[in-house]
Amino acid sequence: MKTIGLIGGMSWESSSLYYSIINKEVRRLLGKSHSASCIMYSFDFQGIEEKQYAGQWEELEAEMVEAGMKLKSAGADFFVLCTNTMHKLMDHFEEKTGLPFLHIADVVAEEMAKDGLKTIGLLGTKFTMGEDFYKKRIHERYGMTVLVPDERDQEDVNRIIYKELVRGVVKEESRTKYEEVIDRLMERGAQGIILGCTEIGILIKKHRCPLYDTTPLHAAKAAEMSVQV
Repeated sequence: MKTIGLIGGMSWESSSLYYSIINKEVRRLLGKSHSASCIMYSFDFQGIEEKQYAGQWEELEAEMVEAGMKLKSAGADFFVLCTNTMHKLMDHFEEKTGLPFLHIADVVAEEMAKDGLKTIGLLGTKFTMGEDFYKKRIHERYGMTVLVPDERDQEDVNRIIYKELVRGVVKEESRTKYEEVIDRLMERGAQGIILGCTEIGILIKKHRCPLYDTTPLHAAKAAEMSVQV
């Protein structure tokens, strides 16, 4: 079994889900009392959040690489970054660390491609929705059109993530707001919605539009990779 290097704490609310899902999936795949071989480096998210909003991305990239090298030294065979937004920094992560990296956008896009989707909606932080690093990868590699909410809806989606979900706060009015945002993306042609922040699945789990929650998809793929010979 390969050892998974998990870079987490962004936030720990979703990182704990990764740990649980990975272990359950390994047990499902291997049976008996099997569980995952994994190592996690967990950041203090307050510092990450402050640097994101300050635009200190080079410093954050260096911190991601440093965490990766620590996990490699501890015995990791490949890496999983337990967050969507910080994938903004991971284009050169494999070459800098020397180990494979399981990209979250590839995992979710492959699942949507299996279902034959061509036009998809993306929810996430303002960085994930507003910048190209996530949308461009999916469009160029999988040929999908990626829709994001309008500016006002993006502000609401982002605020709920940072002010509520990463702090473990779940409000019914916020669930309703997300449902409304998804409805508007459907009106524009979205055939499925990427829950492109690892905490969103804590808030919304069902909708008449198919939802693709990155957390369980990414975690399950990591478990599968870890048991492959």
